[in-house]
Amino acid sequence: MSNTSKLLKWVTCAIEAFFAIPLIGGGFILSYGWTPLFVALILHVIAILSLLKDRGSIIGNGLGVITSLVGIIPILGWIMHAVTALVLLIEAITLRSKPRY
Repeated sequence: MSNTSKLLKWVTCAIEAFFAIPLIGGGFILSYGWTPLFVALILHVIAILSLLKDRGSIIGNGLGVITSLVGIIPILGWIMHAVTALVLLIEAITLRSKPRY
C-alpha cells in the first residue's frame, strides 16, 4: 500500500475523531457553516480513489462519505463521526503492505 493511502487513512481518521468530540467538533463545524463536512467529504473521496488504486479497504472512507452527508443532523452526526473514526482507526492499524487480491 502506498504512503499516500496510509496518510489519507490516518488523516481522515483524525478529522472524524475531532468532529466526534462533543461540543468542540460540533461547534467547529457550525462556526464554519458546515464547510468542514464538505472538506471531509472531498478527503474521503480522494482516499477512496487512492485505496482503490492500491486495492486497500475502502469501508471506513465509504462510511466517511455517508457521515459527511448526514453530519448536518446534530445527534446522528455525532454518533456517525464517532463510529467512522473508530472504523478508520481499526483499518489504519491493520493496514497491509500487500494487496488482499
